[in-house]
Amino acid sequence: MLQNQAIERLPRHLHGWIIERPYDSYTSQDQAIWRYVMRQNVDFLRSAAHPAYLEGLRKTGISIERIPDMTTMNSILGRIGWGAVTVDGFIPPAAFMEFQAYRVLVIAADIRPIGQIEYTPAPDILHEAAGHAPIIADESYAAYLQRFGEIGSKAFSSASDYELYEAIRHLSILKADPRSPAEKIFLAEKTLEAKERSLGVASEMASLRNLHWWTVEYGLVGTVEKPLIYGAGLLSSIGESANALSKAVKKIPYSIDAVYYNFDITRQQPQLFVTPDFDWLGKVLDDFADRMALRKGGVEGMLKAVDSGWPATAVYSSGLQVSGLFSDCLILQNQPAYIQTTGPTLLSYANEPLQGHLPDQHAHGFGAPVGRIKGLLKPPRYMDKADMQNLGIVEGKKCSFEFESSVRVEGELFSELRKEDKLLMLSFRNCKVSHQDRILFEPSWGTYDMAVGEALTSVFSGPANADAFGLSYPKPLEKTHAIEHNDHERKLHQLYRQLRQMRESTSRPHELMKGFSPSLTTYPDEWLLWLEAVELAIQLSDHSLADQLTDGLRAISKRQPSLEKLIYRGLRLLGI
Repeated sequence: MLQNQAIERLPRHLHGWIIERPYDSYTSQDQAIWRYVMRQNVDFLRSAAHPAYLEGLRKTGISIERIPDMTTMNSILGRIGWGAVTVDGFIPPAAFMEFQAYRVLVIAADIRPIGQIEYTPAPDILHEAAGHAPIIADESYAAYLQRFGEIGSKAFSSASDYELYEAIRHLSILKADPRSPAEKIFLAEKTLEAKERSLGVASEMASLRNLHWWTVEYGLVGTVEKPLIYGAGLLSSIGESANALSKAVKKIPYSIDAVYYNFDITRQQPQLFVTPDFDWLGKVLDDFADRMALRKGGVEGMLKAVDSGWPATAVYSSGLQVSGLFSDCLILQNQPAYIQTTGPTLLSYANEPLQGHLPDQHAHGFGAPVGRIKGLLKPPRYMDKADMQNLGIVEGKKCSFEFESSVRVEGELFSELRKEDKLLMLSFRNCKVSHQDRILFEPSWGTYDMAVGEALTSVFSGPANADAFGLSYPKPLEKTHAIEHNDHERKLHQLYRQLRQMRESTSRPHELMKGFSPSLTTYPDEWLLWLEAVELAIQLSDHSLADQLTDGLRAISKRQPSLEKLIYRGLRLLGI
């Protein structure tokens, strides 16, 4: 594992997403793609990006010349309190948000193929390392990114959200593989369209995903009339970054209304949002968080928890946290009266597990009332010994009392749990809990640990302590496609390697270059190889050879008009 404090703080369940990508698996063509995109981006972004981007490139040490290795990246990112790990393409939004909350960038290990050099539908190392990493050197923006992760990791998703994620991942994997059959891509596009149509009401995560897309990925900053780029998707896309600032793309002042704008990850965006500054991003995020079960709790939160089908946490007003798979909630007068989990359940306080209340000790679920107790004027979390005696709740004796919801508890008190002068729990033997004719707990089920609190102040997705709960994410059904190169391609990569070696050589290998030139005819349409050869000829002051190779490049652009802009940009940087 990489030596980095941010990575070392990650909970165990996130380590399952981390993969190793041997650095030598990047081909010399991959390195040339990185170099071309970075040189183009830096040239354009000097005037088009937020000043923090270029400053961030310097601070993070992201090289223009070659793909960064993760050890170096983590050494540099560690100085600003961040880390980076490699993952296999898209990971689920909840996991992505968790990494972000721990100040760790997830970097898709692959790099886009040459056919997608302007824009890739799948995350790649150019997008992550050259897009995300530099801008987080800005403290204000980094604070927003971490805060987004903290809030986003607690957002509720729906079952259809995960199906949509799988459909997006599948399509991006196909589109990133230059060998994917067109009919498979077409079918995947149709499947994705069908999943999007069947989503129904947007979940919290779906709405947050939109906010994330229009800020972190595709955000503009400044004024609508004169915006600058800060979103990683734009910073890493030489095609879309220029288009983003043109009049062809509508510019909208950023507000919470961005949650209503969905996006297509495989296409360039028809509109973008402009924030006046990075502080405004945090204000909008905070406004949205106020709408979430995380801050509202109550019935709305419990319904989201039950519907999600995923472990969640309900927080009592006493501070007690109940984490498990919620299966039911008794609702009376639009208030939760009794909550119930199924399967292993963790009880915590301030995100720390309570001794004796780990998941194996509540392996079959946990149920408890919510609300005020009849005859007690104060909130039950402030109930002291005298209050308990007045209600007949005395340790070692049989007692019976009722909540205002009519939930009734009958049993023998044998212990109580308090934290910071607040009553969190009462534990009973031989206990029966009921609501009218419905039995909620029977004596034969064992000890009854009754949570105490008059309200649920917060309900959020995921356990309060993931490691103690033993949380694990389901792994994606499909892995990104490993590209197997044939002999023709391997020889091409060798030519790229030879060009780099000659370019970086201090011996000025004029004769080697002249002997190399005929090899280009074996790859008459490999425009990037030809472009690098032109650059080397100029570096060697061989103007005749440079002119000859430039003519070859222009012939390629005539044969393949789709490459004309890429070739033009490359020659322009060389002063041609």
